[in-house]
Amino acid sequence: MQIVPVIDLKCGQVVRGVRGRRDDYRPIESALCHSCDPLVVAAALLEYAAADVLYVADLDALGGGAAQIACVEALLSQHPALELWLDAGFRSLADFAALRRRLGGLGARLVPVFASESLADADAMHEALADPAQCILSLDRHDDRMLDPAGCWHHPERWPDRVIVMLLERVGSYDGPALDALADIRRRAPQSRLIGAGGIRNEDDLVRAAAAGATAWLTASALHDGRIPSRSRRSGPA
Repeated sequence: MQIVPVIDLKCGQVVRGVRGRRDDYRPIESALCHSCDPLVVAAALLEYAAADVLYVADLDALGGGAAQIACVEALLSQHPALELWLDAGFRSLADFAALRRRLGGLGARLVPVFASESLADADAMHEALADPAQCILSLDRHDDRMLDPAGCWHHPERWPDRVIVMLLERVGSYDGPALDALADIRRRAPQSRLIGAGGIRNEDDLVRAAAAGATAWLTASALHDGRIPSRSRRSGPA
C-alpha cells in the first residue's frame, strides 16, 4: 500500500484536518517536527513515509481565495524529485492550466486533483477529465451528502485512471477507513486505481484497505501521531 502524505495549507501554515470542518482547522502539532511551516512539515512527512509524492490541499483556494502559489513553488523547488498532487479548488481545466503556467518548468511535476466539490458544471467535468492519465478525480462526500455540482459521482464512465474516495467526515477522525464506500466505487469503476482518504488508525487498516481495493491512501494524522511506523531508514523528530 502506497502512503501519500498530506498537508492542508491555510494562510501559509500547515493545519490539522478534522472531519472536514475547515473553519476549525488549527496549526499542526506533530511528533515529527516542531513547526507548522509547510517546508519543514513536508520534509518531515516525506522522510518518515519514504515518499516521493505529496498531496497538498490549498484550503485558501478551496474557500474561494487566492491559491498559495509561493508555497507550492517552494515545495517543488526544495524537492526536485517530488510529484505534487494539488487540490486548489479548480473549477475547470483552465484554472489549473493558468496556475501551472505561473510555475514555469516546475509545473511539469504538478498533478491536478479535480475535486467533485469544486468543478463548476458537467462541461467543466468533461473537459477536466478528458485525459484520464494526466489528472486525479476526488469524489467528495460529507456525512453521506455528495459534494458534486458537476455530477461526477454519477458518471463513472468519465472517471480517470486515479480516483480519490474522499469522505470528509473521516479525515483526522481515527474512525477507520470507509471500506464499504471504497468497495462500492471499485465495483462501479474497476478500471480506476482507487486512493482512499481519512480514518486510518494503524498498519492493519492499510492492509484492510488494500484488500478492499485501494492502491494508495492519503495520510496525515496517523503519521504525525506516530500510529504508523516510520518507513524511512531514519526516524525521530526533525
